[in-house]
Amino acid sequence: MVKVRFAPSPTGNLHIGGARTALFNWMYARAQGGQFVLRIEDTDLERSRPEYEKEIMDSMRWLGLSWDELYKQSDRFGIYREHVERLLSQGDEVAYK
Repeated sequence: MVKVRFAPSPTGNLHIGGARTALFNWMYARAQGGQFVLRIEDTDLERSRPEYEKEIMDSMRWLGLSWDELYKQSDRFGIYREHVERLLSQGDEVAYK
């Protein structure tokens, strides 16, 4: 199954280039019977703002774009930490596989 994503940073309003990327990915997912994921890249803790996140999502809805899954990167730090710790515990072997 095809799974595509659009990953805007909530550091400003959705701009035309981002809307274009979201539209192309959404259309491709729908044409292939796949899934469209909205992944909010809110890891820039200094510049990310909830009001921009809301504006991005509202703008996408206004454009008629819906998503099958929604992730916020900041909510996933624990998952990434687990994977990093696992890789580090495997030592140098990981670099050669």
